[in-house]
Amino acid sequence: MSSSRRDFLKKFGAGAALTLYSRDLFGQVLADSPQGRPLETRFKGLADIVLAEGKLAGCSYTDVRFTMTSTLPGATVNLRPGGGPAGPGGGGFGGGRGGGGGGRGGAGGRRVQGIPSDADRQPGGFGVRVIHSGVWGFASSPILTEDELRRVTRVAVEVAKASAIAKKADMKLAPVKPYQEHYITPMLKHPTSVSQTDKQAWAQAIADKAAAVKGVTAVNVACNHGYEWRYFASSEGSYIEQELFTTTPTFSVTARVGDVTRTRNYSGVAGTGGWEFAENCDFLDQAEKVATDAVEMCTAKPLGSSGLKDLILSPSHAMLTIHEIVAHATEVDRIVGYEANYAGTSFVKLSDVGKLKYGSKLFNVTCDKTSTGLGTVGFDDDGVKTQKWPLIRDGMLVGLQTNRETAHFVGEKESRGCTFGSTWRDYPFLRMPNVHVEPGPANAPTRDQLIADVKDGVMIDGRGSYSIDQQRYNGQFGGHIFWEIKNGKITRQVTDVTYNAITTDFWANLDGITGPKEWQMHGTGGDAKGQPTQTNSISHGSPWMLIRKINVGAAFD
Repeated sequence: MSSSRRDFLKKFGAGAALTLYSRDLFGQVLADSPQGRPLETRFKGLADIVLAEGKLAGCSYTDVRFTMTSTLPGATVNLRPGGGPAGPGGGGFGGGRGGGGGGRGGAGGRRVQGIPSDADRQPGGFGVRVIHSGVWGFASSPILTEDELRRVTRVAVEVAKASAIAKKADMKLAPVKPYQEHYITPMLKHPTSVSQTDKQAWAQAIADKAAAVKGVTAVNVACNHGYEWRYFASSEGSYIEQELFTTTPTFSVTARVGDVTRTRNYSGVAGTGGWEFAENCDFLDQAEKVATDAVEMCTAKPLGSSGLKDLILSPSHAMLTIHEIVAHATEVDRIVGYEANYAGTSFVKLSDVGKLKYGSKLFNVTCDKTSTGLGTVGFDDDGVKTQKWPLIRDGMLVGLQTNRETAHFVGEKESRGCTFGSTWRDYPFLRMPNVHVEPGPANAPTRDQLIADVKDGVMIDGRGSYSIDQQRYNGQFGGHIFWEIKNGKITRQVTDVTYNAITTDFWANLDGITGPKEWQMHGTGGDAKGQPTQTNSISHGSPWMLIRKINVGAAFD
């Protein structure tokens, strides 16, 4: 019996007499366990119970994930000009996952300052995966007892046995090195190291500046923090503890002119990290401009003409287009048909790697789970160390997104680390990493220079409505806010703009990108996939881009 398991049983007892749910026992066990020492935490003893039960049942593979998500105090100001604030208060990033960054945690039993109180913590729990009879089985529970750990493992085995009746082939997993490591999101300013007064002052200064613009009726500024703790153990020898911190700044301004009211949403750069994400965002510098945009939105008129036009796409808008027709289209499980019933397949074929011309020579795309994007972690839910790899180079498709069970489809011997389950209750499967369009060189054109090279076009910022076919090939995209461009100059703000994107034709028309200084990463927490549906948080970075001769028409609902 391991020392950690012995200590656990000594402290809490074993069997059915212990029936506390995870909000009580989970948090207590976590509080009594030293963070940063995955082989000494009490959760190793719990994990070993599952792994032993899986071995006893004849499983060829077993893993277990313990997870807990929380919110940390943030900042929120809802200002109504003339009526004062509508109520400042703390904020939180719902669901725990979010922002960017990653690194090695401290050794020596360090305790994180910001593990939230019980009032902020969501109930924790565990999920067990096994391979038995050549197929997966999965089960989960929020009840943290030895009896429940054994029972849930046996349920997972029974699920696998039942599923094996319909199997076509035995599950094949790419090899993985066993890790005994602790990972914590690197950050410059831990969310709890900044006072609530300073956080509120940051938000208030932005709101006050925007509210001073005539016509503004409401300003909302917030910065929310999420915390997620994860512990993974597998029958292949891995014991991995992760602490993931996210920071999400948000900003919107509502204006009214006559009987028309409009809201301008201005995207902040969210990621894995601390309060530095708030301090580094440009909300204060852009507050007056955002407010003026909101007022102008109230009187903006439709574009008026459709047809082939040039597009200038901001990073906050390009995020959605990249997500839908690049990132989703290059998921191997979608390509081989695993997602066909719910979310469709892909026009990309496995044989297209190294052959498919995806875009122009300027189009370079990278998958990255190591940066500060919302999809950044130290290890995926297969226990694979996350990485960065090329997807498209000089317009040519050169890679795909894989995990341990799909790597063999593309002839690769190792997983790209793309397995993820949203919570302890969710089955882990292939989810996209952060997917970025690379910027041009340092001497690349600026945004203003791209605009100057457009005779008839539209500049688009922010995300809007979209419609995409089941193979991620034919799509129609809207945006949040639009400006007409004539003869190299922005003439007016406009409405009712959408554009059609036949994926490879669209990216083939990429004719200009800005350099590193104008590259930004924007994210989403609503990437839905699977049955039952799970959501994933990821980021997509991009420069400003000039796309030539795209079919532009009226907006759709």
